[in-house]
Amino acid sequence: FRQGAAESIFPAAILDYDVVSPETLEPVSMSISRRIAVLTALWLGLAVTSLQASEAPAGAEKKVVVYQVFTRLFGNQQTANIPWGTKERNGVGNFADFDDRALEGIKQLGVSHIWYTGVPHHALVGDYSAFGISGDDPDVVKGRAGSPYAVKDYYSVNPDLAVNPANRRQEFKALIGRSHRHGLKVIIDIVPNHVARRYQSTGKPDGIRDFGQDDDTSREYARDNDFYYVPGQAFRVPAWPAEYKVMNGERLPLIDGKFAENPAKWTGNGSRAVQPKFDDWYETVKINYGVKPDGSYDFEHLPADYANKDWQAHYAFWQGKSVPGSWKKFRDITQFWLSEGVDGFRYDMAEMVPVEFWSYLNSHIKHTNPDAFLLAEVYNPKQYRDYLHLGQMDYLYDKVDFYDHLKLVMQGKASTDRLVDIQAQFADIEHHLLHFLENHDEQRIASTPFAGDARKGLPAMVVSATISTAPTMLYFGQDVGERGDGDAGFGKASRTTIFDYWGVPAHQRWMNGGKFDGGALTPAEKALRADYVQLMQLTRSAPALMGEYRDLHKANIGNEGYDGELFSYVRYNAKQKLIIVSNFSAANGKRFTLSLPPPLLAEWRLRDGDYRLKGRLGNTKSRLQVVNMMGLLPLELAPLQSVILELPN
Repeated sequence: FRQGAAESIFPAAILDYDVVSPETLEPVSMSISRRIAVLTALWLGLAVTSLQASEAPAGAEKKVVVYQVFTRLFGNQQTANIPWGTKERNGVGNFADFDDRALEGIKQLGVSHIWYTGVPHHALVGDYSAFGISGDDPDVVKGRAGSPYAVKDYYSVNPDLAVNPANRRQEFKALIGRSHRHGLKVIIDIVPNHVARRYQSTGKPDGIRDFGQDDDTSREYARDNDFYYVPGQAFRVPAWPAEYKVMNGERLPLIDGKFAENPAKWTGNGSRAVQPKFDDWYETVKINYGVKPDGSYDFEHLPADYANKDWQAHYAFWQGKSVPGSWKKFRDITQFWLSEGVDGFRYDMAEMVPVEFWSYLNSHIKHTNPDAFLLAEVYNPKQYRDYLHLGQMDYLYDKVDFYDHLKLVMQGKASTDRLVDIQAQFADIEHHLLHFLENHDEQRIASTPFAGDARKGLPAMVVSATISTAPTMLYFGQDVGERGDGDAGFGKASRTTIFDYWGVPAHQRWMNGGKFDGGALTPAEKALRADYVQLMQLTRSAPALMGEYRDLHKANIGNEGYDGELFSYVRYNAKQKLIIVSNFSAANGKRFTLSLPPPLLAEWRLRDGDYRLKGRLGNTKSRLQVVNMMGLLPLELAPLQSVILELPN
């Protein structure tokens, strides 16, 4: 550069590349040419650091932390773990297991919301006829305990979860009350895309009709039919693979390779075959939302400008409109659970249901409870904004792109570089993309097919929990390194089973016979739990995490000692400034000097000098050197170590 031209871009002090004293540079080991390269990278990185300027919505003062618990497994203390075992042999947890000690143990993780997975009454292999509950055919039930996503009665709860099945709803309502007393908001599942093959509600209020009860079954499609049909043809159970036997070959009265359904209904994943495949969702049937078999819509489209309107406008839009009967049924279901004290819903496979329905349903929910928590499972990033803005969702899973790439990083199969671009791509909606590392669908971090070591998840957990203003979700047992190993029956190793009666070993050691104090954990499990507690409590208390994000990674990649196994950024607002750095390498420590770009230092109004930083994670203390508008932070990280450093205001 000619100096005159350069002065119009860079502050004059920066043009004197050799103003830093040798004493200051000694720990940095940076030549003049190296300093020029760093400064160039810092300024080129300015575009990246400025990509996300959005803060959380007004009034959002703390990070939301969701704890997903598989309700049936949580309190089970039996350890037999016999594949395909009955609940009598393998045990089953219930609502009463979530006592004050258990809920306080959950609260230690900074949890604000608890998602009780598997609460609505779903199909299972068991005899509850004494309580007026019809039996379910094992030929269309996955596992002995059944899939929680094959709901057979939305106005009741799983009888397995009650001490007294006759009082199952009252026991769940008592759990809602206990959760609220401990400051926890309650979320349950709603599965709008499909229901159990034989839906039959015994708990529905007067005036409520069952799904399919009034359908014209002579037609493949009618707008107000709840299901799709294959007229004139009866349903046939799948052709089982050679290695599969229903209930592991056990002889039960209803296991005969048949299920009475005539005419056949479309299967939950959209299969129109009268004999679905084993890999289809054969235990469920698809709900009709007024989408014709050719894919066209039989309801009023939502105008595009409603993407910019609030729930009140959406609610007003649907008043007086004619909508399919299934829409009204799910409206009534969610209103029922709101009246029971539930604070929100997690929607299974939301993208398989038209966005207009979500506008209708969610605006009715918000009309009843404006603070209701609405989380959706959506895996198509191209549709994220539609489901948020037109569908009026609060949050979506941030699985595709963010979680999927973090998994590769944890496995040592990818660098961290792409995380910067992923954050930039969704900067405008970052607050609405919930982060997780485990849930009931994903492999356990400690499982052999994933990472084989729960500690490899720690740097990813730091990044997942602190990179955005969005909620963070933990899965029960994650904080103690549950491996999810062992074939439970229908459920296989690496994912904790959702289909079988089972004990969860590491989690059971934390339960410690119902004390919920971690007394039976191994030393490694106790250390992991302590790391999770420290991190998650920080995420709930640190105001900077509801502020702005600026990337540091791209400005530092290629600096001496800094590589794609590291990841760094800052989070800040008027109350707090945090510098966050993680080392994803399980084998190598890292020694480097982190550079902070001049524009960031200017925004933070830092003058030349030394700034002692407070360690907020790991109690690491360090010192930031600011010399001629360049921030230099010498760091040394052990394998899998992360640091969160606070700059004094």
